[in-house]
Amino acid sequence: MIKRYWFYIFCAAIGMQSCKPKPLAKEALGPANISHVITAMTDIMVHDITNPPLAARFFAYSCLSGYEVIVQNSDGYHSMYNRLHGYPQIGKPDSIQGYAVQLSALLAMLETAQKMQPSGKQLAAYEQQLLDSCSRIGYTATQLQQSQRYARYISKAVLAYARADGYNKISNYARYTPVNKPGTWYPTPPAFLPAVEPYFKTVRTFVLDSSAQCKPVPPIAYSAAPSSAFYKLMQLNYTEGKTLPAEHRVIAAFWDCNPFAVEDDGHLQMALKKISPGAHWLGIAGIACIQAKKDFAQSMQVMTMVAIGLTDGFISCWDEKYRSNRIRPETAIRRHIDVNWRPLLQTPPFPEYPSGHSVISAAAACILTHYFGEQFAYKDSVEQSYGLPPRSFTSFQQAAEEAAISRVYGGIHFKDAADNGLIQGKKAGELVWARLGTTQ
Repeated sequence: MIKRYWFYIFCAAIGMQSCKPKPLAKEALGPANISHVITAMTDIMVHDITNPPLAARFFAYSCLSGYEVIVQNSDGYHSMYNRLHGYPQIGKPDSIQGYAVQLSALLAMLETAQKMQPSGKQLAAYEQQLLDSCSRIGYTATQLQQSQRYARYISKAVLAYARADGYNKISNYARYTPVNKPGTWYPTPPAFLPAVEPYFKTVRTFVLDSSAQCKPVPPIAYSAAPSSAFYKLMQLNYTEGKTLPAEHRVIAAFWDCNPFAVEDDGHLQMALKKISPGAHWLGIAGIACIQAKKDFAQSMQVMTMVAIGLTDGFISCWDEKYRSNRIRPETAIRRHIDVNWRPLLQTPPFPEYPSGHSVISAAAACILTHYFGEQFAYKDSVEQSYGLPPRSFTSFQQAAEEAAISRVYGGIHFKDAADNGLIQGKKAGELVWARLGTTQ
């Protein structure tokens, strides 16, 4: 269930001094409230063990729902019609009057998330707490009712758009079978989970011309020869793993974001609670919006652009992952160097090249840099509730580079997968900005 303390956080975020009803001159919601919805969605994803690409897709359509409300009621914000592939022209309903714009945007996000996420019905409790909170600070019954009507109207149109992106066809494809040839990916311990989203490249992109538009250079070719470039990659991971400095361990853990991690306790395997990389970067976006004192509409725009960049980044990355289908360090090193070697982090269940975290971190950092500048210093406390202390960064690019190298420190990626993933992600982020950001 959604944590009950969100009610109290909501009240604090809008500056509520008491729960006595009073008229509102204008709405008083801000970026913190958008971040609370993202966090509520993330709680459900952790419960459902939602994979990273799919999580980004959920975030993107939910944010689009909130952004559409802003577009229809605020000057200076442009519709996604004719800007995102296949996005519909959503008319503003004349029959719905008296709604609150910001509340409608939050409700539209929640309505879409409830319909898309497997356990989305659990968000109903959070939504009711949100409505009760608004009632206590002066929103009228008409505002609440009409905001709900408006949110459902917008969400219905966005959900129809989502259903047409091709994801629902993936279940009809044949189950993916590992190639099991030298140098190719194979399931890894401890759970030996099957390949995740092998057909995600077939999902309609938002901005990219195709899943292959940002195709990276080929990975260093597999070879068991000690003199080969690939063997040197293995040696780098192997050496790093045996002499891992404390700071590298901290960095690896901070950016782990592996929702598939399990704890092997004899005959029992238990899932570990971790958020996805996309949720982490949307959390960073929320921190930036609050720190920069962005208003509600501006923050909704930033979150939507980042979510779109994350999704297109994942589609682009997954296109290459199942093309190159490269072996993971854990499998290669155990086979050729040390049968007992184990990486610091658990290896996620999909091919190695490129690093997904590197791709989407670079894409998100690119978009955020365009909004906030190249020298935006902030403290990342997104995963504090998961026991990870905050880390400070002087720029989004610095954070993206740390996220990329963390995969090498953790032993789950080779160095070229991290380096080339950053390049691929930046290309995707720049394409998203060129299409969407420059006309804002």
